[in-house]
Amino acid sequence: MHTLLVTGPGGAGRPTVAAATALAAARAGRRVLLLSGDPGDPLGPLLG
Repeated sequence: MHTLLVTGPGGAGRPTVAAATALAAARAGRRVLLLSGDPGDPLGPLLG
C-alpha cells in the first residue's frame, strides 16, 4: 500500500491535482481512496 499526500498553499490547485492523480491511478488498475480535509469539500464539484 502507498500513501500520497497532496499539499500546498491555498489556490495552488490541490484538489484538481489530487483528483487527476487518483483518476490516473484508478485507470491503471490500482485501488484508490480519495479524501479531502478541506471544510468546503472542493472535491465534490470535481467528481460530480
